[in-house]
Amino acid sequence: MFDADQIKQLKQLIGDQVEAGRAELDKLVDQTRAIRSDVRVIRPRAATSVALMASDGGNNKVAFNPFYLQVVRVVDSSGKELCMEVVAPISDIDALSRRQFHEDGSPSTALGRMMHGLGVERLQDLSPMMSGKSPSWVQVFRDLCEWATLYDLVCHRDYAVDTLIVRDGLLRAKIFKGELFVKMGELMYEAIERIYRRDRRKVWLVGLAKKTQVLEYYRLAISLSGVFDNGAACFAKVPAAMLDEVYLWDEYTRDIEDDSTGEKPKFNIGSMYFVRFGPYSGDPIWTVDVMSRQDKEAQAIFGYLQADAVAGFPIPLYPNCIQQADSFSRVADLDMDIIEDQLVDAVRDQVGEDKAPIIDALRLASDVAARRYE
Repeated sequence: MFDADQIKQLKQLIGDQVEAGRAELDKLVDQTRAIRSDVRVIRPRAATSVALMASDGGNNKVAFNPFYLQVVRVVDSSGKELCMEVVAPISDIDALSRRQFHEDGSPSTALGRMMHGLGVERLQDLSPMMSGKSPSWVQVFRDLCEWATLYDLVCHRDYAVDTLIVRDGLLRAKIFKGELFVKMGELMYEAIERIYRRDRRKVWLVGLAKKTQVLEYYRLAISLSGVFDNGAACFAKVPAAMLDEVYLWDEYTRDIEDDSTGEKPKFNIGSMYFVRFGPYSGDPIWTVDVMSRQDKEAQAIFGYLQADAVAGFPIPLYPNCIQQADSFSRVADLDMDIIEDQLVDAVRDQVGEDKAPIIDALRLASDVAARRYE
């Protein structure tokens, strides 16, 4: 523990550093004040909301060394399962690619339909991270499945009412090869336009993140500047200067219509906003991406989201549709026990009846050790 003299010295050192950074804080506050004129009050609306959510990777890892499995499960807010896969770092990626298609070459899964739409047949051609050189490819595969189900919801579904599709996370990704991510965004927007022409139904696409670098960097400045202290739910577009201050990759921050550098912003299909769904200054602020080509409809989109966020539980003023999807998609408790038992039983079958008692003994020892710390 620090003694009294050390605490005094530490206080002085911290104070010096904060004083040295005061000019930087003042700059951030000035940047934040510049958005005051762009802050708009949200007018609540009512709509059907559909959320897309992949279960947390930390909840879906199952191991019985040397076997390790990642369960990929994507479920919407009504509890409908949209994707189910089980992969391991040692999985054959070529075989996994073929599994997304029927023998005649037609897509058999949401991921296969996205690959077909983008004109690729192998996962390695969809993402450079699917080379299999690093075990982390299983996490990339999980993210690809989430994007594929989002693509499927937009491009291969019919809607009887105006619908807001919500992704847990921003409409930005660095995992796609070349400009495939931008192409996917274009295909989704074409589908949205087609739905409106054919059925006169509006479909909106947004992505909402609990935490982002830009919000964390400007959170104190936003509070000090009081730009959202208007006593109402409100939103404001994040200026390009703020994004440039935080992010290194302009392909991640530039608007899809911005071709000033001659190269498309290949990691981004969204326009970023700060949004507060509650009326009070202490209510949480979230970062939301509206699909870039739907930017002019931000007021309507946030009106629908705000109506859903008011009912949010257990996270207050956070869209309830996302929380519902998270609850349905989570693999835990009894479900996880079943998966672990299936893995051990599969290993037991592989080693044969003579060695099966060894597997049973290892399972029993593992269970006893785990219960010791519960």
